[in-house]
Amino acid sequence: MSITVRELLDMPHLQLRLHSGKAGLDRQVSWTHTSDLPEPWQWVSAGELLMTNGMSFPAGAAEQEHLLDELQRVGASGLAIGEEMYCPRLTQRFTRASERLGLPVLWIRYPMPFVAISRAIAEATLLEQSQRLMRTARIYDALRRTTAGDVARSRIADALTKELRCSVFVCDRVTGDAYHPDGPHPGDEVKETVRAASQGTLAAGARSILTPSGVEVLVGEVPTHEHAVLAVIREGGVALDGVLIQHAATVVALELSQTHLALEHTRRSGAELTAQLIDGRIDQRVGRRQLQSAGLDPATSMFVSVTCADDRRLRDLHVALWRRRIPHVTAFRSGVAHAVVPGTDAAVDAIAASLGSTARIGASRVMKTVGRSAEAAREATWALGTAQRTGDAIVRYGTATSWVGMGGVEDAQAMVERWLGPLIEHDAQHRTGLVETLEAFLTNQRSWQRTAAAMNVHRQTVLYRVHKVEELTGARLSDTADIAQLWLALRSRDLLDGR
Repeated sequence: MSITVRELLDMPHLQLRLHSGKAGLDRQVSWTHTSDLPEPWQWVSAGELLMTNGMSFPAGAAEQEHLLDELQRVGASGLAIGEEMYCPRLTQRFTRASERLGLPVLWIRYPMPFVAISRAIAEATLLEQSQRLMRTARIYDALRRTTAGDVARSRIADALTKELRCSVFVCDRVTGDAYHPDGPHPGDEVKETVRAASQGTLAAGARSILTPSGVEVLVGEVPTHEHAVLAVIREGGVALDGVLIQHAATVVALELSQTHLALEHTRRSGAELTAQLIDGRIDQRVGRRQLQSAGLDPATSMFVSVTCADDRRLRDLHVALWRRRIPHVTAFRSGVAHAVVPGTDAAVDAIAASLGSTARIGASRVMKTVGRSAEAAREATWALGTAQRTGDAIVRYGTATSWVGMGGVEDAQAMVERWLGPLIEHDAQHRTGLVETLEAFLTNQRSWQRTAAAMNVHRQTVLYRVHKVEELTGARLSDTADIAQLWLALRSRDLLDGR
């Protein structure tokens, strides 16, 4: 059985002395916690006795009363302060608050070690410790008994709810909603509590928070999964502590790792299909069947090409889409994520929300048929290039004129073939670098010397290559109109390449 504050005071070898809060002497003490940090209530769970040397104890009356109010809110069994240490004078307002709340305040006589008090409480609660050990074993056994199945629902949350006799949720740290798309889902009040508690680093074990309606929510970190937290609703006086919550969070982390492995396996399968669609090298019937197995209909699906500053977010795009119930297949190429998703605003908005403010998204027209997949992929790449140059978060192919004035892929391809085609062919045959030299020459304001320095070649080499460009294209690099056409052709090539 748990020991009470009164029983601790009655142990002569501990030499504890009551300062105030006599009405709370029958409070049960489940464990002790020692802290000299500011706001120590953040590290205390219900039933724990807070012990302190007073190094960060507030000196002001209002601040001292606030400390007691917060300890009362989290369910602490009492406060024990080391005598002749660092604690400032306790104010009358503090003493009255202790009496009002029935929250015992004890003095620990110097030089009594705090560990002696912890040992006395541990010895008095050996039965409870044994029961905790059994519950911990059952928590880990819940993972073994949980059968593999649809990863869209947290089966461990369901198992823990049954084992702990409390509602258990695996939540997204930012939104407070269920991490798994099929739940279990917490109520709005719990979501708000999780969002508020998850700002910054959570306390070891679990942080106890009361909702506006008086429901206690224990919120804890999930190891190795920074975007997920565990929320447990303590109801009906169920005995829970930070240690049990830590073990529960560890089991949740194991389930999440298994879930992410399953999602990665699915992503890899989808990546091969996406690559075949981009390259236009898949049989239409096979491609249609594989897309349908992923929940996608070619008649209503589109390609999107996406970048963002956070490479990890980009590579985890498939997880974000799974969590938002958006059917998809994805592939990652040269810093760009390519995906086939439903051709809806909701799909594009979900991608934008998951990647943040630095996301740039290019969306194709509806694919309609698998035979048009390669064309749709080029449209998405073109739209992404426009988004990158204009700074727009989302660009849909065909709804806006690109930054270089081209209406679409066809216009850009025609521009490249007309002005750069002869140069590209010559470079392929003779390895002369005419296109590279042309771009460097225009970038460096047609300065022979600066171009030579930028390319690390002799000035005479630049002269020869520029004359060759004029010869093959029929353009004159002293003519403003010809310069404009060549510059537009170079930018069109960049857009087609997704650069």
